[in-house]
Amino acid sequence: TALGGLAAHERGSRDMWLKGRERVSPLSVVQGMNNAVNAHISIQLGLGGVSTSHTAACASSGIAIGEAFRRVRSGEATVMVTGGSDVCQSYGVVRAWEAMRVMAPGDAQTAPQACRPFASDRAGLVLGEGGAALVLEAWEHAVARGATIHGEIVGYGTSCDHSHLVRPHQPGQVRALRAALADAELSPEDIHYVNAHGTATAEGDPVEIAALCEVFGERSRALPVSATKSMHGHLLGAAGAIEAVVTALALREQAVPPTAHLAGRIDPACEGVDHVLEGRRHMPLRTALSNSFAFGGSNAVLAFRAPPR
Repeated sequence: TALGGLAAHERGSRDMWLKGRERVSPLSVVQGMNNAVNAHISIQLGLGGVSTSHTAACASSGIAIGEAFRRVRSGEATVMVTGGSDVCQSYGVVRAWEAMRVMAPGDAQTAPQACRPFASDRAGLVLGEGGAALVLEAWEHAVARGATIHGEIVGYGTSCDHSHLVRPHQPGQVRALRAALADAELSPEDIHYVNAHGTATAEGDPVEIAALCEVFGERSRALPVSATKSMHGHLLGAAGAIEAVVTALALREQAVPPTAHLAGRIDPACEGVDHVLEGRRHMPLRTALSNSFAFGGSNAVLAFRAPPR
């Protein structure tokens, strides 16, 4: 999660400063702590292994999934529940993003198409809310118990831009992409789809496309790329989790989801890849990447393989 239980603290502030109350809810601490969600899941499901909360802005749940993957692969754990959640639509959070001038304006008419990653007329990100989770399991254990296997995580790469707090940096993203490919023992030619971070910001989108073009070279022009934030919005700390689920399901269904609202609008600065436009594209898919690039310079890339057929 990026923001955790921020709403609990905001409620306490309203109670004290606007309503004049002398006390806040006694549940404020346990509702506001970032690890409350994973603690509840551990208790309800009886999970006795590691229980941690990763906070790295928009890369939070991508990192959480990657670290869980490493624990299963190393044999430290047989099964891990991992994912992310965020509640971003509080008044203070929305006004904070608005103050940064990176949030798309909207009204009743324009709101349905407000998030337009890679479009020449994109106006900024749109905040979404929600969560997503995956059950990661050692392959032999899943097969032995007859589990339905939706896909396989085969690689994870991370890096830090170490250049600017909020401005994305191409070399840092390139390092994360190459690290994920190396970890998965895949070459750029092996990748059939990339679920882009694609926030619809003027500065972020071209940097991500440039990083993909650097890693994939001439093949980038035939590389299907889409940003599903155009449909579900930017869930901050939960973005990597929902996009990991989308990527796995794309491989399972052999269909690439589109970047909505992009047809006829591609920014020349975002050209160089095969943008998937309106409507899903059915095609043979074996492997895919899911990108999460965050404020603070934290980058996480997950590599997936289609389930056996």
